[in-house]
Amino acid sequence: MSYAIIRTGGKQFVVESGQTLRVPSIEKKTGETIELEALSSGEGKDMKFGAATLNATVVEHGRGDKIIVFKKKRRKQYKRKQGHRQGYTEIKID
Repeated sequence: MSYAIIRTGGKQFVVESGQTLRVPSIEKKTGETIELEALSSGEGKDMKFGAATLNATVVEHGRGDKIIVFKKKRRKQYKRKQGHRQGYTEIKID
């Protein structure tokens, strides 16, 4: 199976054709096609490095699980609690 390494949202992902994955939020509507920058593609000795593009389809948008950010300084009566949910876009590699 051949695979590619793509860059989106400041992160890199290893993907294969037909794979579905969650990436940081992309400003496209559900069903639209997007082009992603591929850093390398191929398999084994046939790896090609350099700029190439892959097509992907936006499946859905959502928000991840909630995490709690809690700050405390002992003996100072200082406590702060804050929640955070990271947005994501689910895409399917074409």
